[in-house]
Order: sequence, then C-alpha cells, then structure tokens
Amino acid sequence: MTETKRMFINGEWVESESGKTLKVVSPATGEQVGIVSAGDERDARKAIDAAAEAFKAWSQLTARERSKYLYKLYDLVRENRDELAGIISAEMGKPIREAKGEVLGAADNFMWYAEEAKRVYGETVPSSVPNKRIMVTKHPVGVVAAITPWNFPVNMVARKIAPALAAGCTVVLKPAESTPLSAIRLFELIEQAGFPKGVVNLVIGEPEPIGKEFLENKKVRKIAFTGSTRVGKLLMEGAAKTVKRVSLELGGHAPFIVFEDADLDAAVNGLFESKFRNSGQMCICTNRLYVHESVVEAFTNKLVARIKQVKVGDGRNKDTEIGPLINEQGLNKVLEHIEDARAKGAIVACGGNRLMDGEYAKGFYCEPTVITGVTQDMRIYREETFGPVVPIITFTDEAAVVEAANDTDYGLAAYVYTQNNARCFRMAEMLEYGIVGINDGAPTQTQAPFGGFKESGIGREGGHYAMDEFLETKFVSFGL
Repeated sequence: MTETKRMFINGEWVESESGKTLKVVSPATGEQVGIVSAGDERDARKAIDAAAEAFKAWSQLTARERSKYLYKLYDLVRENRDELAGIISAEMGKPIREAKGEVLGAADNFMWYAEEAKRVYGETVPSSVPNKRIMVTKHPVGVVAAITPWNFPVNMVARKIAPALAAGCTVVLKPAESTPLSAIRLFELIEQAGFPKGVVNLVIGEPEPIGKEFLENKKVRKIAFTGSTRVGKLLMEGAAKTVKRVSLELGGHAPFIVFEDADLDAAVNGLFESKFRNSGQMCICTNRLYVHESVVEAFTNKLVARIKQVKVGDGRNKDTEIGPLINEQGLNKVLEHIEDARAKGAIVACGGNRLMDGEYAKGFYCEPTVITGVTQDMRIYREETFGPVVPIITFTDEAAVVEAANDTDYGLAAYVYTQNNARCFRMAEMLEYGIVGINDGAPTQTQAPFGGFKESGIGREGGHYAMDEFLETKFVSFGL
C-alpha cells in the first residue's frame, strides 16, 4: 500500500484537517506515483500562525546565522540531486537530464542567497537640517505565502523561499497540486538542515481555499506567485483588500527573431533549447518564431532535420529528450492550436499529431511540431501554447518585426539571433521584455533578475534584486 505523504507545519509532518488526499499521476504513463494529504483553509491558517510566531525569532537572527541554514540546505540538495531529479521526472515527465539541471539550479539559489543575506545594507543620508540625522534601514516584510507551479517543481520553490529566508521572512508554501512530491522531498531536506520550527511550512491542496486564506489572513504580508496571468490578476485583486505586497511571475509569449545575418546553426540550437526544453512548458519559451524571408527555407530545413532526430518518451528513460505534456488539458490546447493553424492555411512541416501507440498509449505526448505560413489571425500567433510547437512567421524589415514582436500584452522574454553588433544593441533596447537573449537561447542565471514587463508580472526574482521583494524600507530621523 502506498504511504500517504503529509504536509509540514510548525516543524511536524501532519495530515490534513479534512483527512482528504490527492493522487499524483505520471503524465508519461498514467500510473499513480504517490498519494498526499490534501489540505484546505484550516491547514493554511495553522501554517500561517506557525510562520507568524516563528518570524519573531527568525527575523532577529543575524544574517550570518540565517545564511548557515541556507548553506546547509545547499549541500543537502546537491547531495540528493539524483533522487530529487527522479521524483521530478516521475511526477511531471521532465527528461531526467533536465531534471538534474533543475535541482542544481535550485541548489544554486540556496547558496546565492546564503551570501545575499549578508549584503542587506542600509544607508545614512545627509540631512538638510543641521540638528538632524537620517538613517535608512531594511527589515523583513513578514510572513510570505508562496505559490509555485508544476513545470519547475523544485527550482521555483527555491527561487522564492531562498531570498525570503535570507531576508528574515518566514514562509508558507503551496506547491502545485499535480507535483507535490518534489516539494515534500525538498522539505524533508529543509527539516534535516535544522531550520527552526515554523520558519518554513508546506501546505498541499486545491488552490481556491488555500489561496483565499493566504489573501484574507492579515498575518500574511507578501504573496509570491508563479503561474498564469489570469490567476495573477485574481491574486492582485485579492491582495489589495489587505494591501499585501505581491511578486508575480506570469505568462509569456516570447518572440524569437532570426535575422538574415544570423549563424543559422547557432540559431537552431538556441531555438531548440528555448522551445523544446521541458516540452515547451516554460513561461520564457519561444512562442513566435520570426525568420527573415531570405533565410527561412534554409533555417526551416535545418530545424526540421534536427527535430526528426529527437527521442520523445518517458522522462525517466535516459535517452529521452522531450517528455510528455503535464495533462490532457495541456495536450488538448496544443493540438487545438495546431488544428486552428492548419484550418487557416498554415502548413505543418513536421509533427502535428498526438503520439498514442506503444509506449505512448497512456501518456500525454505530442510530436515536436513545426508550422510554416503562420499569420496573425491564428490562435497560435496570439496565445501562449505551452507545448512543443514552433510557429514560423517570415519578415523582411527590422522595424516591422520589432513592432510585431512587441504587439502583445506580455513582455517576459525575447530572443534575437544576429551577427550585427549595432543591431544587437538596437534589439536589446527596443524589445519590450524583461529578459532579452541576444544569441542566447537560455538567458537565465541565479544572479540575474528574472521577471517581465506588462502583463507578464510584477517584481523580480534572481540576484540581489529579489531581496528587495522581501524587505521593507524604514526611515529614521534623529533630532540632536
């Protein structure tokens, strides 16, 4: 009989108040890979109370003391890389090689913010009044409610809780209900690292009751969320009622622009990394591929040839390069985008179908797909696909392609391939995106800011920028 995994509240592993459970299912095979306790607002309230109580002592520790816990967690995550990667691959389908990379990225967050904890500086400001002195200090915001997605079930947790803990905040985490096993194993390592009880808490369950408690409970002073723009807007609206701080990393609709002077082989490699990593289920992955008309045929041929060599399968198999989609709903959206484009005159250059035979029979697999002749009236041009489909749009003019790339409500990531240095700088300045990769298909690093313009979010994760998201600024005036 499968053991029911529990939630972690106030330093203890506990069952939900309701006694309900959730099944965790592999998207690769349809098999059950775990059972977890399913909490509700009562469990969330207990976790918030525990975090609020723990905040009193945790926030008063020195930065050096807090950093010691994060260093210990960094070591533990690296030591358990293979196990964590196996859990990620089992519950969300990610190829094991990518899952190992995700775990190392998560570990890097704990190490980086162990250092950043010691670099929270205040300042003194010259006063315009002779008998006064001005001091500015930084203070942790308080209890943080973090809500993380299924597509990076370990790294997204680390990217939120590491800076929060470094800043002196305490945390209640709600991971995606489809991928809780990775978070549970990470919290076992958090317990092993010796964090004081109540400093980090884990609540699992359906989003509505838990999210409602996060928003309405006045002890929560900050919401940190990664997910859809639709849900992000609801959280903004709810947080306004108690004027909570919010960090929102939301949807993307990334353009990838290949100019006529680009190194086409490098561009294909960059696109492959940007589009097909995690089966295209990334907020920063390419959604619109603009290729100059003079090189579109050569580029398409190279891309199709590369895709035809790719192995699609269960992420737990070491030769798999592209895994399944997360669920039936996600797969159906991808297939709908393909069919809509085909019906409106686009040509499917390769792929375009659900894989259903043999090893694929019980999973949510889609062939990696390239579509040419894409136009603005197609859904795939306007909507985030979140799957392994490349829509190709041709262009002739630099100014026109920049205008087209910026013509969206989103502004998370954009990519450009060109060997013209002046154009590199023009693109970096003109594209209305928070992240721009110039001849770089994977522009993310722990020490760099991650976040978007427009409806792609508010605030930044990564680097020293993330620390400010969890700190309040206090002005103190001394009369002499």
